[in-house]
Amino acid sequence: MCWDGVVAGFQSQLRLPDTLPLGGSELRSGEGTRPRDLRFHNIAPQDDLRARLLEPGSSFWFDGYMKKILIQLDTDAQPSSFDRVVAVDSDVDELFSYGNVTPDSVEGLVHGAMFTRGPKDLKNTAIFIGGSNVSAGEALLEKVRSVFFGPMSVSVLMDSNGSNTTAAAAVLCALKHLEAGTTTATVLGGTGPVGQRAAQLLSKLGATVRLVSRSHERAIVACDAIGGGNLEPIGADDESAIKEACVGSNLVLAAGAAGVQFLSEATRKAIDAKVLIDVNAVPPVGIEGIGVMDSAAELDDAVVYGAIGVGGLKMKIHKAAVRKLFTANNLILDTDAIFELGRELV
Repeated sequence: MCWDGVVAGFQSQLRLPDTLPLGGSELRSGEGTRPRDLRFHNIAPQDDLRARLLEPGSSFWFDGYMKKILIQLDTDAQPSSFDRVVAVDSDVDELFSYGNVTPDSVEGLVHGAMFTRGPKDLKNTAIFIGGSNVSAGEALLEKVRSVFFGPMSVSVLMDSNGSNTTAAAAVLCALKHLEAGTTTATVLGGTGPVGQRAAQLLSKLGATVRLVSRSHERAIVACDAIGGGNLEPIGADDESAIKEACVGSNLVLAAGAAGVQFLSEATRKAIDAKVLIDVNAVPPVGIEGIGVMDSAAELDDAVVYGAIGVGGLKMKIHKAAVRKLFTANNLILDTDAIFELGRELV
């Protein structure tokens, strides 16, 4: 349970002796504490402080450092090691990781996050939703939000499969070279998790967006889900059709599945786009000729970004988003909120 983890983390932070008669005085920082004072209130001199920690209905409180706890809810069997490393690098004090989390099983975990700290301290607990299945992550986010009530909530970051942070980074890279309102963008793999979110962001910024999928019907569904009148669903199941979808666009963003190549070198040169972005790092890359390390590199007459070139900004956004969680207890960081956060970094 999250409850047990929070209490254990609190005890390990203080590392108190068996009895500590303070009676409202200060506990100076020592082993296991942060370099600041912890002031306890409403504790009589004869009290056993360690016993009071776990006493039901205890009325003591303290001013001082409280550990930042991130609860990782992953829809996959094994919680992502990638997301765990990023959490540690984002200054999280304690990380509780759970796998195979579903909407049916998540309520108790959320209650453990909500009811272990008072409303003023809930900003020190947060939830990260991840996993490879973005639809499952979205369903989990919906359920988590439904459990909150009144002031009893914690902030939540949803970034299943890195979709939100990657889409934000890719669009922000493009906007270093283009004005959104005068951009025509072709998003290849537009029904995938990154492609659909990139199309959503570009559309909201005023770009004309051609959302391309092998299936025209799926492209229509994706455009309907995004909404807005500046989206064009396109079905293209071969390179000739893909080329036609790209001609006249000044931005082409390839966001397909790993190992899927959309454009050969010859086709890339023929479409004459100003900015080309490929977020696929697995050979063959989505747009031939782009290197995974490319970051605002020049290729023929275009500016190009590869997966790791975009990934540097993606990592900055991911870490900033985790840190942002601990500034309040009512934040929901999803596609739009993550993009706005990324804007502050470029």
